[in-house]
Amino acid sequence: MEFGSVVQFLEDRAVLITGATGFLAKIFLEKVLREQPNVKRMYLLLRAADAKAASQRFHSEIVGKELFRVVKEKFGENLSTILSDKIVLVPGDISVDEGLGVSSSELKQQMWNEVDVIVNLAASTNFDERYDLAMGLNTMGAKHVVGFGHNCPNLKALVHVSTAYVAGERSGLILESPYRMGDTLNGATGLDIQEERKLIALKMNELQAEGASQDAIKRAMVDLGLKRAKTYGWPNTYVFTKAMGEMLVGEFKGSNMSVVIVRPTIVTSTFKQPFPGWVEGIRTIDSLAVGYGKGRLTCFLGDVAGILDVIPADMVVNAMLMAIVAHSNQPRSEPVIYQVGSSIRNPMKLGDLKEYGFGYFSQKPWVDKQGNVVRVRKVRVLGSMDSFRRYMAFRYLLVLKGLELANTAFCHFFDGVYSDLNRRIKFVMRLVELYQPYLFFNGVFDDINTEKLRMAAKDNGVETDKFYFDPAEVDWEDYFVNIHIPGLVKYVVK
Repeated sequence: MEFGSVVQFLEDRAVLITGATGFLAKIFLEKVLREQPNVKRMYLLLRAADAKAASQRFHSEIVGKELFRVVKEKFGENLSTILSDKIVLVPGDISVDEGLGVSSSELKQQMWNEVDVIVNLAASTNFDERYDLAMGLNTMGAKHVVGFGHNCPNLKALVHVSTAYVAGERSGLILESPYRMGDTLNGATGLDIQEERKLIALKMNELQAEGASQDAIKRAMVDLGLKRAKTYGWPNTYVFTKAMGEMLVGEFKGSNMSVVIVRPTIVTSTFKQPFPGWVEGIRTIDSLAVGYGKGRLTCFLGDVAGILDVIPADMVVNAMLMAIVAHSNQPRSEPVIYQVGSSIRNPMKLGDLKEYGFGYFSQKPWVDKQGNVVRVRKVRVLGSMDSFRRYMAFRYLLVLKGLELANTAFCHFFDGVYSDLNRRIKFVMRLVELYQPYLFFNGVFDDINTEKLRMAAKDNGVETDKFYFDPAEVDWEDYFVNIHIPGLVKYVVK
């Protein structure tokens, strides 16, 4: 594998980013602007009703973020000129069609003529998303992006960002191998994406004929997604629809398109650039950290000895950029797959996260809205679903017994205790329901392709100081205690 400078490659290139307001998309955009302001054009596809709404979203949800502080410091007053010259905002929606929902035929033709690189980051990442919405974005959207790419004669590479957890609940070594049409995780036969779409349409017609409310339709679509995912061996709608998206990318890429599928594991805050600790939104394990710091999570479920595969966001973006350059104009019969994670090279355990959380919040406790300091204890981790249910039932019985014994004067006190406990239990049960497959995950993600990419970059003298993506560099305790959790507190929970 021979390739040259990433910075030089990006010069005078036109790049299309879908899902431009997303977490990784913003980091990708910032990285390109900071390292190569002489990029020709950055087309940012984002959901918006019109150009004015797109501009409002761009300034409030993208460049208005703290993430762009270093770029603003670097370019000063020139940044406005760079943005106006280089950024093209494209209102659209990848779930609509192969034109990506772009209404302006002139703009669409301009993109087809110019685009050198496509980075598909548009997705719904909710584990229990409505099946119709997840199918539109994660599955059919992936196909539409590939279809758009076929209209770009200058296209050098297309990167489709998936997730390592398309592997479902597999154990052992999980290879960087592609999904083909009809593949399932449990050996079930009959998975047909077009039939899944017909099933969604049929259910929607039934619900509308019954006059179902929007809430009822939403619940039915959520339930349908989970049911269909589990039918074929996936634990939730998100990873099921992402796996089907990979199938369509492989099926429709053709022989002349260079396609890379990047599968990150659990993406966390930035490790080094543009500065350590930037994060946006409550992402997977962050729900546990925040809930614990606020005193809402005193027990949880999981295998403390199990590996928790996390990877900083800047490393994911760097791997994407390196893969783009390495595979530019290098079409293959199947997409090249890169699993970007840490479970092979620098594994971290679920039990480590528990200790890191205690270490941080015991030294820098949370202060609630009333100014009360929240003191934390080490969270109790239960090793099986049965023990977790018994523990929750015991907590309920304790409070109910207290209510039973209380006299009238103290009933209001016990009512408050019961109400608070009920909220906490619902919070914990919700987290358990969503994350149980990952809290007992026994797989490790092979990254031999990713390691080859790292070694090739080193051998070719590529800018590995700027485009680093080796998880072995990370000291997880230092990262979580001094970078990630402080970043959560500063940028997300505030």
